[in-house]
Amino acid sequence: MKTKIIFIYLLFLIIHFSACGQENKLEEFADFNKYAEANEKLGSPKPGEKRVVFMGNSITEFWAGGFFSENKYINRGISGQTTPQMLLRFRNDVINLKPDLVVILAGINDIAENTGPIALEDIFGNIVSMTQLAEANGIKVILCSVLPAYDFPWNTGLNPLEKIIKLNEMIKLYCEQNNIPYVDYYSSMVDERKGLDKKYSEDGVHPNLSGYKVMEPIVKKAIKKLIKN
Repeated sequence: MKTKIIFIYLLFLIIHFSACGQENKLEEFADFNKYAEANEKLGSPKPGEKRVVFMGNSITEFWAGGFFSENKYINRGISGQTTPQMLLRFRNDVINLKPDLVVILAGINDIAENTGPIALEDIFGNIVSMTQLAEANGIKVILCSVLPAYDFPWNTGLNPLEKIIKLNEMIKLYCEQNNIPYVDYYSSMVDERKGLDKKYSEDGVHPNLSGYKVMEPIVKKAIKKLIKN
């Protein structure tokens, strides 16, 4: 009997520590800790504050110039992240901040296979899931087109052109069907090869300051319109 109890206890410990290990891996995968301290300091919105959070990847995180500080927007981009990673941290980095509005720009790193191959339908599904989570918590949503890219310097030969076009079509249609603003960066930044125009990027994927200056008035117009309503 005693041996049986010890065996059960050992089995419990194995399961427990295995679960802890998986939880740590999950935290690392989603990078929950990156903004944990900043989120805690931020606290709840002040009376009259119209809080706007941007969820995204490196294109959001490394937004050039003073766009976020000047407009008092909150940047919650994490370089390299794909939509499954964003979805995992969406509650921590968006919902718990109680914003009026979230701007979601996601999908390019999925197409680049940063966390492995993934179907367009699953990328789109993750974006829809973030949208539905926001709306269920009374947060308005703006969805953005994926920027054009001819190739990825860190993972060449994937031929992303048509996948980007198709994903943008899926996002745009969803926005039209659900009365969600769609911010179209793609049309203003694409070149004749369906890539990111050289004057807007140094590496063909990430905008430079000129690229961000194209993006800023497009998204600000959508934000102002939605916040007023």
